[in-house]
Amino acid sequence: MNANIEIARRGIMLIVSSPSGAGKTTLTRNLLDKEENVSLSISVTTRARRTSEIDGIHYKFLSRRQFELMRDGGELLEWAEVHGNFYGTPREPVETALAEGRDVLFDIDWQGTQQLYNSMRQDVVSVFVLPPTAEELKLRLERRAEDTQEIIARRLKNAAEEIPHWEEYDYVLVNRDLEKSFIRLRGILTAERLKRVRKEDIQDFVDHLLSDLKTLTP
Repeated sequence: MNANIEIARRGIMLIVSSPSGAGKTTLTRNLLDKEENVSLSISVTTRARRTSEIDGIHYKFLSRRQFELMRDGGELLEWAEVHGNFYGTPREPVETALAEGRDVLFDIDWQGTQQLYNSMRQDVVSVFVLPPTAEELKLRLERRAEDTQEIIARRLKNAAEEIPHWEEYDYVLVNRDLEKSFIRLRGILTAERLKRVRKEDIQDFVDHLLSDLKTLTP
């Protein structure tokens, strides 16, 4: 009898996007806690490191020149300039993880999502998280007690510009209940993992299965 054969699969680039306050951060944090084979993509940035941040954990902090060399050398899957600072996703660690069957989680906006579509669409699974109502979104932002009313108003304005892009995503979650939304997000990941099993590995498994069946046939 042949030993059990493990069926391999390619990893997934799981993008979760939402307007600020819709629950994306909590959902992705819970996913990282519950799923062993998922890691967060670490972006590179030219902005200054905050005292609470650790280089290589929250971001990889680079000089502007270092960032430009990576960008111009094709080493970034996506990049953007925000408030005068550059942010981007390094290509090499993502491609390595996918080839090893590990999933990579991306917490990026719709513009970054479009760039990843252009570079590696076949590996991307995208989820857009919507708030249940505009009023609830405003309440969630206010309950944070982190932002001024001016910043909250800006975030609500940004939400009105971001939400119409939901149609560009593979899946949409309306986050009425955090626990139910998390169950659905894990369900999406589970279903997409099954799709990523490579046909050649299934064929290898089937060949061994049929060979074993022959040994059991009189």
